[in-house]
Amino acid sequence: MEATTEQNNSKVVLIDSLQSWEFHVNQASNQNSPVVVHFTASWCMPSVAMTPVFEELASSYPDVLFLTVDVDEVKEVATKMDVKAMPTFLFLKDCAVVEKVVGANPEEIKKRIDGLAESTRVSLA
Repeated sequence: MEATTEQNNSKVVLIDSLQSWEFHVNQASNQNSPVVVHFTASWCMPSVAMTPVFEELASSYPDVLFLTVDVDEVKEVATKMDVKAMPTFLFLKDCAVVEKVVGANPEEIKKRIDGLAESTRVSLA
């Protein structure tokens, strides 16, 4: 049996269906929490390399919801979000995409998350 990411008490939620995608995105929107999504594929080395980085970021930003979508497992979500390349990182606020980073670029992703977290804090103040 394969080990699931839950065991290492991962902060990243693995999306396994369009329903689970919609549930988590809507829930985050209701809680006014931004969402960062890693669109990945097991055959894409840069995607795989970004996984531990993404986990680490998830631990650093407790107010942000981190989701992982395997494009081969959940094609509907990739299609719906118009994701064509791996890895793609989408930044959502209130169910809408506000930023997009294509490629494995940890610095850029962290910068965008900072911006997103900052704008959320401002809107809550």
